[in-house]
Amino acid sequence: MIDLNLLPNSSGVYLFKNSDDKVIYIGKAKSIRKRVRSYFQKRHSDWKVQSLLDEHDTIDYIITGTEAEALLLEAQLIRDYKPKYNVLLKEGQPFVYILFTLGSLPQIKLVRNKKLKGRYFGPFLHKMQARKVFEYLVHTFKLRICNKKIENGCLDYHIGLCAGSCKSDFDKDGYLFRLQLAQDVLKNKHKALLKSLKQQIALCNTSLKFEKSKHLQEYMDNLDVILHTIRVKFSEEKFSFAVFEALAPVRQVNKYSADIDKKLQSFLKLEMPIESIDCFDVSHFQSRYLVGSCVRFTRGIPDKNKFRRFKIKTLQEQNDYAALQEIVTRRYKKKEDLPDLVLIDGGKGQLNAVLRVLEGVPIISLAKREETVFSQQFPDGIKLDIKEDVGKILIALRDYAHHFAISYHRTCRGKEL
Repeated sequence: MIDLNLLPNSSGVYLFKNSDDKVIYIGKAKSIRKRVRSYFQKRHSDWKVQSLLDEHDTIDYIITGTEAEALLLEAQLIRDYKPKYNVLLKEGQPFVYILFTLGSLPQIKLVRNKKLKGRYFGPFLHKMQARKVFEYLVHTFKLRICNKKIENGCLDYHIGLCAGSCKSDFDKDGYLFRLQLAQDVLKNKHKALLKSLKQQIALCNTSLKFEKSKHLQEYMDNLDVILHTIRVKFSEEKFSFAVFEALAPVRQVNKYSADIDKKLQSFLKLEMPIESIDCFDVSHFQSRYLVGSCVRFTRGIPDKNKFRRFKIKTLQEQNDYAALQEIVTRRYKKKEDLPDLVLIDGGKGQLNAVLRVLEGVPIISLAKREETVFSQQFPDGIKLDIKEDVGKILIALRDYAHHFAISYHRTCRGKEL
């Protein structure tokens, strides 16, 4: 039974995991301890909740600064990891953004992803409010751009919706000025606008124009919601390491037996027992966003002070061998702090690449396809027995390093986009 008293009384995200260390449910809470405790206070009539409790084995968590951050982080994690007991937010993009594009004629757009270059505001989970604010800004500052070319302007121009880009004498400078005003509103320079809205609402009420007053009040309420979300300044990068820690496959690593160092020594035919191991991996997306990582374990315990992340500097396209050589060289640049063993995620080619740049420490590689270890003692490879301690620990270490590399890759890719 999990000691619920050890859970923090803070806002954040909690994760239910099964016995295979797989996340099966993600939730958010103002108080993680109180929310998780509520699951165990009674027998639930909802079969999904009861099934979740029956299947779960451990609970992990990520602390956030505010409830709003917890809400946004929860949505992002559900989209990325698709836990089986989460239904809402599981498919598609949970966020929308308000985008000011770049170019000779920048525009304001409401988008679901960050594919285009420009200034983004968001992410917003409150899609309806974000859409209302977007429409309000477009209408208030006359920012709609049409693709027509009409000398006297299109119909939307004459009813005050189009910016006039359809006209030959389009006032581009005036449009860019209004576009900047709309950005200023979203950059929290909005006090004057809110004051103006309140004055207009009061005037409408005095004039008995209650319908218009109602619409203006809705604009102001929606604007408050969106500006509150912007003030949160949510960033996936801010929580990247906490997310990694909560989701990393550590269960098998933590089963490090008392004599595993000697078992590794015997299996790998090495002179000394293995107490410290550095594990390297590289990650990329379609040969882009090349990154690498190194994680250190000492007697099966992650030594997080000696974890390293690398952006590949010498390559523009995928080359796993060269990427490994770069990060290994950078990790041991001063030839200090060498581990008892270096483990590379890969096969014979990756091993040979690292052997060219690193001396003085045993090096092995572990290929995923058939879980085969390559080393100088085993140039043709030796297949691991995944039921034995040595097989379990090496695979677990390799998978942990891979997860660390993937988490960093996602962060870098998302930040650049």
